[in-house]
Amino acid sequence: MSALVERLERQAERLPPADRERLAQRLLGGLRDEPLTEVEEAWVREAERRYRLWKRDPSRARPAAKVLAEIRKELAR
Repeated sequence: MSALVERLERQAERLPPADRERLAQRLLGGLRDEPLTEVEEAWVREAERRYRLWKRDPSRARPAAKVLAEIRKELAR
């Protein structure tokens, strides 16, 4: 491993967890042959938004099975 990579790794380890996660996603995304589509970018932003909301108040989270049951009930009307 080059000295630069080792230095960058040490710096990245000092970042807050959310920043490390975002950096990791960006670096891994750069390994793809093609850039993310506009729709994929939108989903990434939405997932990050939802994660931030959950981190602020995890007590508001609801089981997926319950939410899906409510949606199915609503669609059956």
